[in-house]
Amino acid sequence: MVAFAANSVLCRLALKGAHIEPVLFSTLRLLSGAAVLLPLLLKKRTQATRRWKLSEAFFLALYALFFSVAYIRLDAGTGALLLFGVVQITMVMAGLLRGERLNLTRSCGLIVAIAGIALLLLPGAVAPPLKSALLMGIAGAAWAAYSLSGRSSTDPGMSTAANFLLAVPFAVVALFVSGSDLHYDYHGIVLAVMSGALASAGAYVLWYAIMPEIDAVTASTVQLSVPCLATLAGVLFLGETLTLRMFFSMLAVLAGIWLVVRKKARI
Repeated sequence: MVAFAANSVLCRLALKGAHIEPVLFSTLRLLSGAAVLLPLLLKKRTQATRRWKLSEAFFLALYALFFSVAYIRLDAGTGALLLFGVVQITMVMAGLLRGERLNLTRSCGLIVAIAGIALLLLPGAVAPPLKSALLMGIAGAAWAAYSLSGRSSTDPGMSTAANFLLAVPFAVVALFVSGSDLHYDYHGIVLAVMSGALASAGAYVLWYAIMPEIDAVTASTVQLSVPCLATLAGVLFLGETLTLRMFFSMLAVLAGIWLVVRKKARI
């Protein structure tokens, strides 16, 4: 979760200073992640362990692209709250459709956590821009789909490496189609590479390794700790403001997480 929060901070840091164009940031992020994970694909293993799924690569690219574009006008913590709020709702619904059950305690936890996200989005002077919120919502749905697909992975390293490699062409196409001014500087490139090589590659392998071991409800709710970490990092490293609304939103989210993970439902 720390690595997930780091991605929000690195992306926001790069865009806030206009160091790099967001689609280019995503492309370099995926490319550097693929470069770090490439050795996993070159190992001599049986063909059965190779898991090339174009759908997972598409979801990964969609998440990375919309994530970066949305962060042009969002603070690190706000963006993470929107992202993982949508992730939670999507994954919980998917889990329920697959037969996962919720007891009263977990149900209350979900309601409290979702209320925390709703508090952030209520009309007001500090509410996030609608367009950016919608873009981050799409990114959240894509990340949820990517995470759920990882539950069937038998080789997290191989799967993640293949996903990053296949996601690069999607990002390159988006780079040319967007027609954006591809501005960048040294700092922007370094931040994008750090996001892909350090905060994404290894963390996503670990996430795919964890996903088969936990249910969708727990996986989605634990990720809501990321916005809290991203918000604190944004205040410390980006000079962003911690508003009273953000504070109470974080408290609600953390309380919801605690209620969900403290007692698992009987299945």
